[in-house]
Amino acid sequence: MIIRLNKNIISIDQFKLKCSIGKAGIGKKIKEGDKITPKGGYYLDKLYYRKDRIKNLRTKLNLKIIKKNMGWSDDPNSSNYNQPFTIKKKYKYSHEKLYIKDHKYDLIIPIKYNFNKPIKNKGSAIFFHLTKNYKPTAGCIALKKKDFLVMLNLIDKKTKILIS
Repeated sequence: MIIRLNKNIISIDQFKLKCSIGKAGIGKKIKEGDKITPKGGYYLDKLYYRKDRIKNLRTKLNLKIIKKNMGWSDDPNSSNYNQPFTIKKKYKYSHEKLYIKDHKYDLIIPIKYNFNKPIKNKGSAIFFHLTKNYKPTAGCIALKKKDFLVMLNLIDKKTKILIS
C-alpha cells in the first residue's frame, strides 16, 4: 500500500484525505526545527495510541500504548535522538511528551524519516498525528480523527508514504 502526500492531500487508493503539513511546506529537510515536512519515500512505524481515549482500534499496524512517562527525543545531543524513551524526572534534553492533555497525540504513527541510526540535527519526530483545525505543523502530517481512522483501515506494516 502506498500513501501519497501532495500539498495538503493524502491519497490512498480512491480515498483523498485533507491534512496539514509543516509550516515551511514540503521540501528537503535542512535541520532540526526547520518546520519542513521531508520530501521522499518512507516506511511507517507502529501506531502509538492513548488507550484511555481511543477504543476499538482496527488496524494491521503493530500497536503501542502511550503511557504517562513516554517521550520522543528531538534533541540532537541526546543518545535517544529521534527515538521513543521513558522520561525520567531530571531528563535534561529537549523532547516531545506523548501523553498530553491536548488530543493531537491520541493517535501517532512515526514516519521513519532519519530513523535508523539517526543523523544529528537532520530532523526528528515526524509523525502522523491528529488535528482539529488543519493549522500548519512543525513538520508532521496531521489529520482529523475520522480521517485518521479511515487511513488506519487502509494501511498495513508494509505501507510506504511518498511525500512530494
